[in-house]
Amino acid sequence: MIETKNAIGVISMFYARPFTRDHFDCFHRMKKAGADVVELLVPEPGELDLGETRAAIVDAGLSCVLAARVNLTRDLSSADEAAYKGGVAYLESTVDTAAALGATIVGGPLYGAPMVFAGRAPAPIDAGERKRRVDAVVAGLKQAGKRAADQGIAFGVEPLNRFESDVCNTARHALEIVERVDNPSVGVMLDTFHMNMEEFDIADAIRKTGSRIVHFQANENNRGFVGAGHIDWASVARAIRDVNYTGPIVLEPFRRSDEGAGVTLAQWRAPTVNEDGELAASIAYLNAALAFARQTA
Repeated sequence: MIETKNAIGVISMFYARPFTRDHFDCFHRMKKAGADVVELLVPEPGELDLGETRAAIVDAGLSCVLAARVNLTRDLSSADEAAYKGGVAYLESTVDTAAALGATIVGGPLYGAPMVFAGRAPAPIDAGERKRRVDAVVAGLKQAGKRAADQGIAFGVEPLNRFESDVCNTARHALEIVERVDNPSVGVMLDTFHMNMEEFDIADAIRKTGSRIVHFQANENNRGFVGAGHIDWASVARAIRDVNYTGPIVLEPFRRSDEGAGVTLAQWRAPTVNEDGELAASIAYLNAALAFARQTA
């Protein structure tokens, strides 16, 4: 097997949300911590000048991937025609944004249907409605996928845990959708935080997804810093090696500095201290696991 080295990165909202030009210095901090790539949330209109942002990323020696932000007004699974069309239009717009930023990947819960964090509580869904939702998601991804293919952009369909989605929760669910879309520009994005809750075996799920993986997020079971939880990173690294995944691997840690009762763990909180050292340690830890996996191939 040819030895490969994955580009390791960090998502921008680790430092700030919203991420604006005032935070461009974070790109150099990411690079100093060992990152090769930054994952930006797809900018909303007016948040970032795309040309300026691209120049700042390149200047720091990084590449870029994007994370889509769906909501109830842009939702491929919605029975509301305006929300469905809004979902398709949004995904098509992310392709143009990616091209402007020099990114080649747009990942996330592209199918829509945000639940708890969008204010929609889980509810029972009958078989007919489940089929309608999945059919609509497939049709929407087929349409948006044409734009992605034309511009050389890959969509990564990300399974989320049961508390955040009732459309796609496992790698198998994502594979079912992606295989029906049948477009090389539409693949699967995996995140070990969600996989830890929903997969029977994380490594096995990675291997079964195989060449369909276009993006990967390495996150602890509690979304803390990599190496500080109970994810078996050696096993994950071997599975990544076995499927010959050579794409980016991005960390998306949420800070866990306050463990007191009543703290909302699902809510992103701004940093109160410099955590670059912990981030650098996480990147080094993951790189070591990947290096050992390659050596034992």
